[in-house]
Amino acid sequence: MAAYILRRFLLVIPTLFGILVINFALVQFVPGGPVEQMIAQLEGGGDVFEGFAGGGGDAGGEAIAANDSYAGRQGLPPELIAELEQQYGLDKPPLERFFLMLGNYMRFDFGESYFRKIDVMSLVLEKMPVSISLGLWSTLIAYMISIPLGIRKALRDGSRFDTWTSGVIIAAYAIPGFLFAILLLVLFAGGSYWQVFPLRGLTSDNWDNLGLFGKITDYFWHITLPVVASTISAFATLTLLTKNSFLDEIKKQYVMTARAKGLSESRVLYGHVFRNAMLIVIAGFPAVFIGVFFSGSLIIETIFSLDGLGRLGFEAAVARDYPVIFGTLFIFGLMSLVVGIISDIMYVIVDPRIDFEKREG
Repeated sequence: MAAYILRRFLLVIPTLFGILVINFALVQFVPGGPVEQMIAQLEGGGDVFEGFAGGGGDAGGEAIAANDSYAGRQGLPPELIAELEQQYGLDKPPLERFFLMLGNYMRFDFGESYFRKIDVMSLVLEKMPVSISLGLWSTLIAYMISIPLGIRKALRDGSRFDTWTSGVIIAAYAIPGFLFAILLLVLFAGGSYWQVFPLRGLTSDNWDNLGLFGKITDYFWHITLPVVASTISAFATLTLLTKNSFLDEIKKQYVMTARAKGLSESRVLYGHVFRNAMLIVIAGFPAVFIGVFFSGSLIIETIFSLDGLGRLGFEAAVARDYPVIFGTLFIFGLMSLVVGIISDIMYVIVDPRIDFEKREG
């Protein structure tokens, strides 16, 4: 097992390198970099992307043509543009910038945000608790719903209960997360019906003036809709996984033997079957958490105005804040790879019969 884990950790390096190479190469061809953003702000034109999106085909074409030679057509002196390029480190060739970035990343130095004037690591550490909180609550609630429901579906396999719950699960899995989040806002956040939950944010404006119980209540009041929206697809997958795992165990020989010995049905199911069926579900907790963390953070945080990593990455992509974009991609990729290794270790801990080295052989 130690050799397998070592190989997995060694594979982290080329994987992260590949992620950075692909994204760095893509950025070189994306229009509207940080220099163009700053030029648009200096000229009072707002966002440089307004020209790409608005006004019909002819207007869009003229805007693109104007941006192709912004130095001459927009009236800014070349010296100022050169100074901006030097300020953002874009005066060097792409290959040189890439290897400088790699050297810094090896020391976990992700640079400073172009527009926030704060180092990327501090930004990530500041936003991470919101995303972790959202992902952790969503995962825990998904497990609390999925395990009892999956067991009940397995015990009543083929019944009407199993059929209509499967329909609900498939519908829940098919609904896009952003669409369900908007539906929750419309229904329960004062969109058109009931003002039950707040529209945005993780805490109220008077958070600092609340007592301990008031802060806990306010926190759960704000996080209810985001957690429900991010849980909807995770619980569907987990429920079917639990049901199938339970069904596989029920059909095994040891269950028939336990029943033949006169053990009660509850003792057979929860004393033997449950323990073995839950191995794969429990061991997969880290992977489920990271899946909810990544898939839900961008859309859910943006819709509900939560100041987390997903929203940070979205705003950085819009503003072409390259240090934040590459820093968050690096951290997300590293977390995903490490959690994958932790998941494999969890499988071996809960079920020592699993041997990844023999499977690789």
